Amino acid sequence: MNSPTQVERELGIGVYGSRGISIVRGHGATVEDVNGRTYVDATAMYGVVSVGHGNPEVAAAVARQAESLIACFGSFANPVRAGLMTQLTGLLEPLNRVFLCNSGTEAVECALKVARVGTGRPGIVAATGGFHGRTFGALSATFRPDHRRPFEPLLPGVAHVPFNDLAALDDAIDDRVGAVLLESIQGEGGVRVADGGFLQAAERLCGERGALLILDEVQTGFGRTGNWFGFQDAGIQPDVVCLAKGIANGVPMGAVALGPRVPPLKPGQHGSTFGGNPLACAAAVATLEIIRRDRLPACATELGAWALDRLRSLDHARIREVRGRGLMIAIELKERSAPFQRALQERGVLVLGAGPTALRLLPPLVITRDELGQVIDAIDEVLAS
Repeated sequence: MNSPTQVERELGIGVYGSRGISIVRGHGATVEDVNGRTYVDATAMYGVVSVGHGNPEVAAAVARQAESLIACFGSFANPVRAGLMTQLTGLLEPLNRVFLCNSGTEAVECALKVARVGTGRPGIVAATGGFHGRTFGALSATFRPDHRRPFEPLLPGVAHVPFNDLAALDDAIDDRVGAVLLESIQGEGGVRVADGGFLQAAERLCGERGALLILDEVQTGFGRTGNWFGFQDAGIQPDVVCLAKGIANGVPMGAVALGPRVPPLKPGQHGSTFGGNPLACAAAVATLEIIRRDRLPACATELGAWALDRLRSLDHARIREVRGRGLMIAIELKERSAPFQRALQERGVLVLGAGPTALRLLPPLVITRDELGQVIDAIDEVLAS
């Protein structure tokens, strides 16, 4: 019998680089492969497993909901969905309306449509280094040429300005621009933190010039940076916030929250068959309750600061820079990071890349200090080898 890795290589369409192992179960911040080997998971499967693999409270919430109702289209109300929307708007006040979807890229697509309808302007300003998804609108705002080039021509009217460059941002926002789309920390772009002044200038310029400020919090939301949302570090109030990844602990879910400057859409202008299904909503409600009850944003602040200090103390000529906030950390190397990702996996540690030369840590928010210490010790070993 072929292994799952072989089957997926043969039957998939080739868009995923294989890590060569087959994961079958997980607990907290560890996962186990088909051969019974365990790994410390510093990826959270791209930041989605916020409250841990195999979380019993999330599993119980999903099981209960699956027994009663899985699907409920948005034309029909549902109490679990209503409860989640109430929680989200409470966290994001004064953003007081929510659209539920299935992924981060869908959230960005909705936000761009809302901006075009709400302002009547087609232009979009995004940042170099930004990543917003792989559907055509979100991909148009994404910067990396290797993501974009095979699918061009993309959406017209998109301009990219250097990240954290206030003067370039000022020049780019004119009366044709309906949306400015930014990340508070660029995840795929290398865990690069937005200057507070840059985000504050974006908020001011959008307000003055009639554009909507959209914050892509797909990777930074729900406690990862030490606040519920990354933009809160800058003390700003965006018009639209895009959410996904950690919202439902790995169950597919996305959301878009709209503020008072955003006119409502009309029936039929947008929608989603699966968006806001009760199963995903039940997972999200349980996840948010755990994040709140266990003070996981504060834990991310404390544990992230400890990890950054330890990583910055490593004495390796291969390290160019260590940066990040909370439990979103990059170790920028002076050489390609892929060999070190493989070496770490061989030592029982899973990490991500972030561009060609960075190692990225996005562990579950429930990772322990001892487990994160194992990750850092392994990084120390592979950089010395």
